[in-house]
Amino acid sequence: MNIPMSFYIILSLIMFFCGVYGFITRKNLIAMLMSLELILNAVNINFAVFNRFLFPEQMEGMFFTIFIIGVAAAETALAIAIIINVFRSADKIEADELKKMKY
Repeated sequence: MNIPMSFYIILSLIMFFCGVYGFITRKNLIAMLMSLELILNAVNINFAVFNRFLFPEQMEGMFFTIFIIGVAAAETALAIAIIINVFRSADKIEADELKKMKY
């Protein structure tokens, strides 16, 4: 049974906008990081689906997806290190506390 491409695109669209909404409305840095991961996963779904439906004999979409997963892992490690430093200096992980670190 084949699932139509529109179902995947709708799922990706919902994930993307949930990630954008979460990133804009949250003040907690961990929640913002999770929202950013939702956005990246929505992009990964799009790459994999378009590769599968448009060019099934080629693997470019899958390679882009694997590359984005690697970049997301590095970005997450760096972001968690920054969040730990923010917590050490401000005892909170709210985005508003980053203004104190400027000066």
